Amino acid sequence: MLEPLQDTFMQRAVAEMTLLGLAAGALGCWVVLYEFSYAAESLAHAVFPGLVLAALAGVPLLLGAAPAILLAALAIALASRAPGVGRETAVAVVVTTLFGLGVLLALSPQSPPGLQSLLFGDILGPTDTDLAAAAALVVVVAVALRLLHGQLLATGFDRGSAAALGLAAGRVEAALLVLLATATVVAVQGLGNLLVVAAFVGPAATARNLSDRVGPMIAIAAATAVLAGIAGLYLSYYAGTAGGASVALAILTAYLLSLPARGLRARRAPVRARAATTIL
Repeated sequence: MLEPLQDTFMQRAVAEMTLLGLAAGALGCWVVLYEFSYAAESLAHAVFPGLVLAALAGVPLLLGAAPAILLAALAIALASRAPGVGRETAVAVVVTTLFGLGVLLALSPQSPPGLQSLLFGDILGPTDTDLAAAAALVVVVAVALRLLHGQLLATGFDRGSAAALGLAAGRVEAALLVLLATATVVAVQGLGNLLVVAAFVGPAATARNLSDRVGPMIAIAAATAVLAGIAGLYLSYYAGTAGGASVALAILTAYLLSLPARGLRARRAPVRARAATTIL
């Protein structure tokens, strides 16, 4: 079990996956509760052309991903204002256009080899910059979620009453999306454009099958993301499979294993309700 950890690249990969797992697991709970899973996937795909341009220019991927996120947000805002175009349609049109543009850039004759790592990530080769960005992301997510916790609860579970409490639901959702965009820009470097959404949605969906309370759900999601990430790295080490894909497979496995617990909780809920009625 400890043999893989003797290699420096595995030590760095485990550190990277642990940091990303903590951030993605905690933030992912609010993504799932606010039904922003499609937004998470859309943001990941929207940054692809920025990643390709950064790779072609030989600059850090963060410098390409950040402007791409801003461009996507602006394009979606403009497209959604067109008559007869809903927000989901605008998101779909903008994201598919940007992703297609990124693919065209990646397939051009001038593109250097190895751009496929932008799609599937390079979790086994994090740089010092990647590790520093992941550590900073954990701090940012922890602080932001702590400050927004009450507002996220009030808005997410009773949006109609949020205004009466002096809360602007739109601003809370916008803050959550900005946080999601920031996390996506950092995580996509290790997990890849196609697989990063698994880290934000899978562990949170697993935790939701196991708990109804937000606090335990966040703890379970973070632990699931970290453990599944490390399991994926071990699978990649021994089976010789791609690191990002192995992590995504481990997260999917964790979710499938949690499904029986969800069914059990669903069957026990009516029993608890009847017991409470009897007591009253």
